Amino acid sequence: MEPDLHELLASLRVWDPECTELPALDPATAPAAPLPLFARWLAQAAAAGQTEPHTMSLATTDEEGRPDVRVVMLHGADAAGWSFATHAGSRKGRHLAASPYAALAFYWPVLGRQVRVRGPVAVAPPEEAHADLHARSTGALAAALTGHQSEVLGSLDELARASESAWERAAGAPDTEVPSWTLYRLQPTEAEFFQGDARRRHVRLRYRRTRDGWARELLWP
Repeated sequence: MEPDLHELLASLRVWDPECTELPALDPATAPAAPLPLFARWLAQAAAAGQTEPHTMSLATTDEEGRPDVRVVMLHGADAAGWSFATHAGSRKGRHLAASPYAALAFYWPVLGRQVRVRGPVAVAPPEEAHADLHARSTGALAAALTGHQSEVLGSLDELARASESAWERAAGAPDTEVPSWTLYRLQPTEAEFFQGDARRRHVRLRYRRTRDGWARELLWP
């Protein structure tokens, strides 16, 4: 018997105090730029036991301006931007070629926190994409070598054959080039930090890039 979706949704709760801590966010002590606060929050989420804290939602728009979103892995965050990677011919790669602007969202429910970032996206040099891919696992290289991302798949058997061949190649030649593999960097123009509060007095701290650096402001929850 299929579950009743409305009853299920009504029964669910967020921020169970048995498994969630809601620390305070004091805007007065926040750093002048968003990157140090992001690094601190990511480390705290990992220390608190958040599963896969380095995963994020990536939102793009297609050639007609229609939005799309998926979960990907953060590969790095520094002065050059927040980075992620994919095949240039994938759906998100095609979106970014047509409209090089994106938004990211991190959610760490163990601490009742969100981080949202958006801005223009640039393509890193090919040698940096190569280094990024080959710094990862054999499985990551095998997945990249399998290729055909976002293309129509005929059957799971077809995928299994292609994947098995890619795994063998990745294990035997770990420095194999994958020309379509592309490293992207989002350079934030805006970053928002959301700290949940049990009485719904959520703190929203937004950073906006200006000519003189970063402006900080609070938003109503």
